[in-house]
Amino acid sequence: MCFYFKQSKDATTLKKRFKAKYSDDNISPIGNFNGFSHPKISVITNQIPDEIQQYNWGLIPHWAKDINIRKYTLNARIETLKEKPSFRSNINKRCLIIADSFNEWKWLDPKGKEKEKYEIKLSNEELFAFAGLWSNWTSKETGEMINTCTIITTEANELMSEIHNIKKRMPVIIKNEFDWLMGDDLQLNNDELIAEKI
Repeated sequence: MCFYFKQSKDATTLKKRFKAKYSDDNISPIGNFNGFSHPKISVITNQIPDEIQQYNWGLIPHWAKDINIRKYTLNARIETLKEKPSFRSNINKRCLIIADSFNEWKWLDPKGKEKEKYEIKLSNEELFAFAGLWSNWTSKETGEMINTCTIITTEANELMSEIHNIKKRMPVIIKNEFDWLMGDDLQLNNDELIAEKI
């Protein structure tokens, strides 16, 4: 799972790293993001691959009656993308979700009353991208259009199995970012991760 991540690099660094411009010069991309507050986060979509945009975390499919579904769509399991109605209609709407680390908690007892918090990042501490899906949803009441996204998760690798030791899941970190964005299969970058207890 992935519900908390950080993006601490400045706009110039993001633009250089992803060879993209910002859709709005007033956007501040820096922050510690908690998915349960459905923040705006920096994404690059396959629709506009040379632009960094801000999408709300928590995918709202176009057919949803209201926004309440987003609390269940912060993450999308890669194994069931084509089966779950929330994600099936957005399977070809791929995006990169920009980050430089994410947090996970290791359970020290069976009920999770005692936990250790870890920050997970690439060994070189550089920016990376989670694999994601995006959607546009329009409110029937107000006509407002909301751009939303979800982070794709997969089975935990060896490192993450030790940390996320109950559900053994982790976000998909992409190696071939723009190839995947344009329709190629995923190549994972999950083996270059390190973890620090914080």
